[in-house]
Amino acid sequence: MTLSANLGFPRIGANRELKKSLEAYWRGECTTAALHDTGKTLREENWLLQQKAGIDIIPCGDFSFYDQMLDMTATLGAVPERFDHKGGSVDDATYFAMARGNDAAFAMEMTKWFDTNYHYIVPEFTARTTFKLSSSRLVDEFLQAKKLGVHARPVLIGPITYLSLGKSKDTGLTDTLDLLSAILPAYTQLLADLHAAGTDWVQIDEPILPLVSSDKEYAAFKLAYNHLSNAGPKILIATYFEGLGDNLDFAVSLPVDGLHVDLVRAPTELDAVLNAVPHHWQLSLGVVDGRNIWRTDVTEAEKLITRAKAIRGEDCLQIAPSCSLIHVPVDLSNEENLDAELRSWLAFSAQKLAEIQALKIGSAAGGNYRVFYADSDKAAAARKSSPRIHNSLVKDRMHAVVDADLSRNNVFAIRRAKQKETLKLPNFPTTTIGSFPQTSVVRQARAANRKGIISKVQYDTFLKSETEKTVRLQEQLGIDVLVHGEFERNDMVEYFGEQLEGFAFTQRGWVQSYGSRYVKPPIIYGDVSRPKPMTVKWSAYAQSLTDKPMKGMLTGPVTILQWSFVRDDQPRKITCQQIALAIRDEVLDLEENDIKLIQ
Repeated sequence: MTLSANLGFPRIGANRELKKSLEAYWRGECTTAALHDTGKTLREENWLLQQKAGIDIIPCGDFSFYDQMLDMTATLGAVPERFDHKGGSVDDATYFAMARGNDAAFAMEMTKWFDTNYHYIVPEFTARTTFKLSSSRLVDEFLQAKKLGVHARPVLIGPITYLSLGKSKDTGLTDTLDLLSAILPAYTQLLADLHAAGTDWVQIDEPILPLVSSDKEYAAFKLAYNHLSNAGPKILIATYFEGLGDNLDFAVSLPVDGLHVDLVRAPTELDAVLNAVPHHWQLSLGVVDGRNIWRTDVTEAEKLITRAKAIRGEDCLQIAPSCSLIHVPVDLSNEENLDAELRSWLAFSAQKLAEIQALKIGSAAGGNYRVFYADSDKAAAARKSSPRIHNSLVKDRMHAVVDADLSRNNVFAIRRAKQKETLKLPNFPTTTIGSFPQTSVVRQARAANRKGIISKVQYDTFLKSETEKTVRLQEQLGIDVLVHGEFERNDMVEYFGEQLEGFAFTQRGWVQSYGSRYVKPPIIYGDVSRPKPMTVKWSAYAQSLTDKPMKGMLTGPVTILQWSFVRDDQPRKITCQQIALAIRDEVLDLEENDIKLIQ
């Protein structure tokens, strides 16, 4: 029988319960016990939500108080020496010190998780690094789910991905994969402990697998899974963010029991996967987008599933999201201000669970599932033809772009001479990046204006005062190129998105960036244009206060694109170019208002 499966669920809580509890704990206003109670409650709510949605395979171990890679570092006892860990279980103080630093030690590095906007804590290794199982977290959470009546599938970061994404911190270790033999006993013990607790399957995430290319990397995978395959539980390797490509044959040669593939990123790889994966393996088909908020076209997704069933039968198939759902908000039902049409095109994590279950059952089941498919088809058709998405003026303008529009009129040497003559700056002018601190006073004034406590006139007066203080401060400090401080801006992307056509915003569409830092990405749902100037008012006002040059401050089109949920009905390149044309209009208006430098 085909099963429905999930790879991971947002851990933040529908109302950011984790953030509130974490930050209270860091302020000393919440006890360790209360923090862990919050974690326990959130895990149980997530498991029961997935169980109620009908999901057959529910993950455990996907919850984290900060980051799943940091969790593996703590589980493996790979604590950097500066945190003075004496061995044994890694306590909360050490765990959070690795992420945030403390009075005695600076924090570990943080960087982006592949090409997502999620950030992980980078493992640190030296030739002296040792690994010893130092946490029962995964076993405890499996047993917690079991007590709740959920036979969950533990999920953990695989050893090759973990080592490959870590960094060597001394010259005695030239390649982090050289630690593989040292790390495998801890992984093996972890799987054995899970098996003893009753685990029959584990999901081991190896998103690095599609990217490996060297003989050493291939040998490392072989060595790792030759060890782990004998540890007890059956293993499903989860790959995502890329198709396996040339590594498909290698992946199916590994001594494991199942494979997850991302068919959102690589739908054309389906036939190759179906022909390569052994028939006795579990094959998990990632057909629901775990990275974006658009409703799945279930009729199109069902075509992939039907083909898989025709070639492999139904007994060893799983229907799943393309990756963990931590990259999308928790629940669309919490959104009160989105209009009905736009809502009908969207699916957050809770809604994606319903899609997964519907795809497992199929349209032929009739009843509620036939209605589900009909609603999906109706939404897909409406989205394709909606005039709010398709703006003929924007499309005509895109088509009118010619090569001459993509080049400067003058070469740099000529521009440089004109700039020097006009701006009269010293050889090494000083400036700042742009925004000044969004103090509590600034945030309170913005909130008061939003709630109607102070008027627009009062708010503008406040902003003018803050701007002038910032200009005078920079003049006193002798800064050569000034900035206005950006006190009117809430976020470097949201501020622009709110003023561009084709963007929408949520109330509670939070996703985790790192730790307790959550963001609400804008939704780019349609063709992008700029109805009116966005930054000219405040840049021109600031310039009027000083004889020194004032920079115009703009967020670039690629950053706006990458920090948003982007429409999936046209190439991202086209959407980015539309944003670029809108920003170009702003550049021209800034120039016409005597702003001579633009960042």
